Amino acid sequence: MDAATQAPPNTGHPRRWAILGVLVISLLVVVLDNTVLNVAMRTIADPKHGLGATQSELEWAINSYTLVFAGLLFTAGILADRLGRRITLVVGLALFGIASLVSAYADSPDQLIGARALMGLGAAAVMPATLSIIANVFDPRERGRAIGVWAGAVGLGVAIGPIVGGLLLEHFWWGSVFLINVPIVVAGIALVLSLIPESRDPRPGRIDIVGVLLSIVGLTLLTYGVIEGGENGFGEPKSWGTLVGAAVVLAGFVAWERRIEFPSLDVRLFANRQFSASTGMIGLVFFAAMGAMFFSAFYLQLVRGLGPLASGALFVPFAVGQMVFAPRSAAMVKRFGPKAVSTVGLLLVAAGLAGFIFIQTDTPLWVVGALFFVMGTGMANVMPPATESIMSALPREKAGVGSAVSNTIRQVGGALGVAALGAVLSSYYRDSMSTAADGLPAAAKHVAQESISGAYGVAEQAGPAGPALIGQANEAFMNAMHYASIGSAVFAVLGAVVALVWLPGKRPATAPAPSTAEGMAEEQGIELVDA
Repeated sequence: MDAATQAPPNTGHPRRWAILGVLVISLLVVVLDNTVLNVAMRTIADPKHGLGATQSELEWAINSYTLVFAGLLFTAGILADRLGRRITLVVGLALFGIASLVSAYADSPDQLIGARALMGLGAAAVMPATLSIIANVFDPRERGRAIGVWAGAVGLGVAIGPIVGGLLLEHFWWGSVFLINVPIVVAGIALVLSLIPESRDPRPGRIDIVGVLLSIVGLTLLTYGVIEGGENGFGEPKSWGTLVGAAVVLAGFVAWERRIEFPSLDVRLFANRQFSASTGMIGLVFFAAMGAMFFSAFYLQLVRGLGPLASGALFVPFAVGQMVFAPRSAAMVKRFGPKAVSTVGLLLVAAGLAGFIFIQTDTPLWVVGALFFVMGTGMANVMPPATESIMSALPREKAGVGSAVSNTIRQVGGALGVAALGAVLSSYYRDSMSTAADGLPAAAKHVAQESISGAYGVAEQAGPAGPALIGQANEAFMNAMHYASIGSAVFAVLGAVVALVWLPGKRPATAPAPSTAEGMAEEQGIELVDA
């Protein structure tokens, strides 16, 4: 074989697979914490064994993290490219560990909310740094496989979180679900410093201060507006006014980025249909899936009466589907093309979500587990090819920006899903409970109509009328969950349409081996955008 036909040398780091293992550990601590909190909420709300947090305070313990995380993800990716990815990862892990310690020993709901916001700051630095380091240490030909492992780690965190949380809550106090992060963070920092090389953009240009500030303000307003809409309705001025403000600021961000010499995000990348379609798919699938995770947690712990450990175990099939199939997605894309793999994956997610339309109060739990497995399998064949498409549209030195785009879309999509589908759930639940709580005192009636957890609390104090109220609340919740399931399935189908229309099909098997950056991009089906 002569030199002209030989494949180009592998440009990946010699220790790239060990580095990937360290990045998985760093990623797990961030993903694990979010899913741990889902099973700990009822304990934290208990005035005897927790902080006595109200439902609104519990929502803000979750949302303060989301608000800071989504608002700063993009900026953290830019700073990682400029200051160094390893140092950004170390600082992010350190902040996350400190905030976890403060959360574990919080004396009031307000302290927990503040500590969770600090955790969001640390996570915003960790998440894009892990993905941009992968793009830097792996050759483009191996990057799809590495991102598949990375995506599988997200699924592992989804599974481990509820189980670890359930085990800890059965043996220790509520703060242990945060304290468990500290030793993982310490181990992660030690491994990062010993194994991962520093990398940064060698030609960062002038820092785009205006663009960075506009992105922070715009994304924060967008996330806050979504959260407010989910809690109080999107018709409230505080919600729609904030969303209008977000649209104006983000439009200003796009206009600013188009006209300056060194933009923090080259918005012309979105002219590449594969880049745009991939980001759209990520947003739609996380909108659908995270909204479903939200209402299924209430279904399992309240309607079905499962404890934290048992309900957490039912999320394991979702993670198994991701862990088994995500590392194989790169080979599937090579064989069938990104259009076919992503479309089938999104249709599987839609099928799993549609199955919840038929779930009842007495449906066998194995059916619920099977639906989660179908969803996890589908997402395993959506996330890696979509993320790889985004990352391969940028040169390695701009990996932090690509990572930030992927993670920001995912976080905002998930927040939108929880808020919008949560609003659908609340609206139909309130309508169904409008007459069910008649006969109760006005204050108790209001609480019972606001949420199923509120109805359960009222039922405990209602004496002989309690079981009837619980039955009515369960029926109202199931009716609302079915409507929310329809909404989530529709958004997954929209994602499949995006993949089917805009993603490329299978490339010819006889395509020549790439020997240049343009050739590698062409192999991936990417159109390079002129700067």
